[in-house]
Amino acid sequence: MNHAIFEKNSLILLIGALVVVSIGGIVEIAPLFMLRSTIEKVEGMRPYSPLELAGRDIYVREGCYNCHSQMIRSLRDEIERYGHYSLAAESMYDHPFQWGSKRNGPDLARVGGKYSDAWHVEHMRDPRSVVPASIMPGYPFLEKTPLNYDNVAARMKTLQEVGVPYSDDMIANAKADVLAQISPDTSGAKALVQRYPKAQVRRFDGQPGDDVPPSELDAVVAYLQMLGTLVDFTKFDASGPNLR
Repeated sequence: MNHAIFEKNSLILLIGALVVVSIGGIVEIAPLFMLRSTIEKVEGMRPYSPLELAGRDIYVREGCYNCHSQMIRSLRDEIERYGHYSLAAESMYDHPFQWGSKRNGPDLARVGGKYSDAWHVEHMRDPRSVVPASIMPGYPFLEKTPLNYDNVAARMKTLQEVGVPYSDDMIANAKADVLAQISPDTSGAKALVQRYPKAQVRRFDGQPGDDVPPSELDAVVAYLQMLGTLVDFTKFDASGPNLR
């Protein structure tokens, strides 16, 4: 038989496998060199605010990505459950990005605004109090832990060097903007929103008092509440000017 030569000679089998894999790789990769960019051009995307960035760092630190992906596939059941499929542009400022395939819990790409701050606070304290079947561990210590944001400016400076468009003004005001995002009706909050359009300004962990320093829970909830809220999908056209 024609394939007997491959079955009897391991070297020829290895060479044949390499040839087939090489052809497949070229077919998948070569078209990408014909594109100016593989990332869609969409309106609304911006870097994370300092508080959101701190929340994302805590999200990664606690391993939340091990059970929650942030990638909605372009399949009907995915879109009906979670919303518009994920765009590469939505993760272009993530280092590392939070796409993935494992889901012990729901995908979080569109979780922003889906639940109230109070729901998120209670969910972090005791997940089963709001989702009885949840297997998620509780994180009650987050609301009791003051947020350490001394290095947030340095973190933003590093991200600036790898291509995230943080301006020098954003970096200079980083620590002030952390406090501004939990202090509505202040001049600092208004300046924050100018630097970070659609930034939500309020006390996310529900603790009363303007003199209470931000908690780690403040940062995490701020991060979760902005996920999927920056792009206006009613204006997005996958076949239109976004890709030019």
